[in-house]
Amino acid sequence: MNQLSALKDDDEVMIAYGKGKRMPLALYKVRHSLAHVMAQAVTELFPQAKPTIGPPIESGFYYDFYTPTPFTPQDLERIEARMREIVNKHVDFVRREVSEAEARELFKDNPFKLELIDGLVRGAADEMGEQTSAAGDGAASVLTVYTQDTFTDLCRGPHVNNTREIHPDAFKLVQSSSAYWRGDEKNPVLQRIYGLAFHTPEELQHHLKMQEEARKRDHRKLGAELEIFMFDDEVGPGLPIWLPNGGVLIEQLEALAKKMEEDAGYLRVRTPHVTKEALFVRSGHLPYYAESMFPPMTLDDGERYYIKPMNCPFHHKIYASKPRSYRDLPLRLAEYGTCYRFEQSGELFGLMRVRSMQMNDAHIYCTEEQFEAEFLGVVNLYLKYFEIFGIEKYVMRLSLHADAGLGKKYVDNRPLWLKTEEMVRRAMRQGNVPFYEAEDEAAFYGPKIDVQIYSAIGREFTLATNQVDFAVPARFNLTYVDRDGQEKTPLCIHRAPLGTHERFIGFLIEHFAGAFPPWLAPVQAVLIPIADRHVEYCQRVARQLRAEGMRVLVDDGPERMQNKIRKAQLSKIPYMLVVGDKEVQSEAVSVRLRSGEDLKSQPVGEFAARVKALVARYALALWE
Repeated sequence: MNQLSALKDDDEVMIAYGKGKRMPLALYKVRHSLAHVMAQAVTELFPQAKPTIGPPIESGFYYDFYTPTPFTPQDLERIEARMREIVNKHVDFVRREVSEAEARELFKDNPFKLELIDGLVRGAADEMGEQTSAAGDGAASVLTVYTQDTFTDLCRGPHVNNTREIHPDAFKLVQSSSAYWRGDEKNPVLQRIYGLAFHTPEELQHHLKMQEEARKRDHRKLGAELEIFMFDDEVGPGLPIWLPNGGVLIEQLEALAKKMEEDAGYLRVRTPHVTKEALFVRSGHLPYYAESMFPPMTLDDGERYYIKPMNCPFHHKIYASKPRSYRDLPLRLAEYGTCYRFEQSGELFGLMRVRSMQMNDAHIYCTEEQFEAEFLGVVNLYLKYFEIFGIEKYVMRLSLHADAGLGKKYVDNRPLWLKTEEMVRRAMRQGNVPFYEAEDEAAFYGPKIDVQIYSAIGREFTLATNQVDFAVPARFNLTYVDRDGQEKTPLCIHRAPLGTHERFIGFLIEHFAGAFPPWLAPVQAVLIPIADRHVEYCQRVARQLRAEGMRVLVDDGPERMQNKIRKAQLSKIPYMLVVGDKEVQSEAVSVRLRSGEDLKSQPVGEFAARVKALVARYALALWE
């Protein structure tokens, strides 16, 4: 067996990278090694560039460099050519342990590496995740470096044994951009080079084709073209404005969620957008969450108020508004509440990362005996949504605490952490729901299931969460009287199966390439009169179809019929209803699909019944 085949055997083993993500170990080694090879090529071609960090990422790798000038596309071509030369030399990756003093000597001219060494030595190895690439946990008395050819880097690995395990035509440098050191806007600006990497050239070419398709489906591009949402500089970054078509999408999603939640026994509530600071102090979100909250406002009475970043403290107040018995549980409170989070400007990205969000939020208060059924009930909501929206690929991750974070990142109660984590495991296994585990990814108050979904072209999105809260109910003195007359504290499940409107609609735009199924499409049909004398009939048919619950427009503009059909296709409208003399005389419409298929003339009532049946098949039947 050759080394490349042996490496691919490692695809059976998964390794964590980034925030709760995993990839096959073999691919991780290839991508991590290519990051080092790129750093070697850059430092050879641009001696003034100082390498900082270079981790594997989804689809490839990147490396950040401190350099006085940005890299040009021509620079990337030179760097990639030099990388290919290094790979073809079949050089070994050699791991070596060094002391702190040796490491400081090796990297004495690189302040970024020296800063990483400082962090490792004082026990901050986890601060940068895989990017620090340090050996061991906690403070490091022995550090590790890897050397290939003429380049040595501070790194914990792993890497390929030799570059012959890397196919020289299965990687490609794709772009460079600016990035702040350690993601902090106060730190120096670095130049980041991104690369793609796979086992084979065929996999690389397939990915490039999918990237081209992804560019066509980019929700930012389609969102503007289809008039779904917009941003405005005078309003502020990360604050989306929903246009009428986006408003329809939101209303349809809310109607779906409210129907499913009503059937599941949820009670709908509404809460304010601002509150006193004391509420978030009591809930524990301050100081854990302070950096993600907008700065407080101090009012005339001296009280500090925050704009709400989450709904849960308000729902706790609703629970506490009157005495509760075990007979009242489970209590399920749902709210489509608008929340606000102060994301860093460099992290904002279309609808996927925003500062204003409408959350499909709810909190379930239950006893331990009810927990499993309630938790699985939420998971089953996820699965029902996946069915409705045609989401075939998804991953559920059980996010756990880490003992090192107790009292800092997490509530300091290890026995309750272990107990509730096992409760979630048991529930997921009982429901035969596949999942994997990731340490140090929990909420501060308990373990959770995070849901990753994949669009029609395989792009990954973080959708939703299902969290267990064993700590905060006690902070609010939430209790119920049990069967034996004793007061007990309920468990709380935080859940948001559709996440936020912003992120989920961004996903749907890309998943459907803007061609939403008829039940969800902002405009379901457009009536196209061939001549001005047909407009009055079109208006009458539009009123008839609207009375049937359809969303219909009449295009009575001056353009020719074919131009109107083309415009409707570009707008991704499911049905074009062309009307001429024949249709007026027979009380019919000539039906065309956005795909271009001509369904010929149909009586208006027959068309309306057909669409209603199709809508029912897409969604309404799934609600039953």
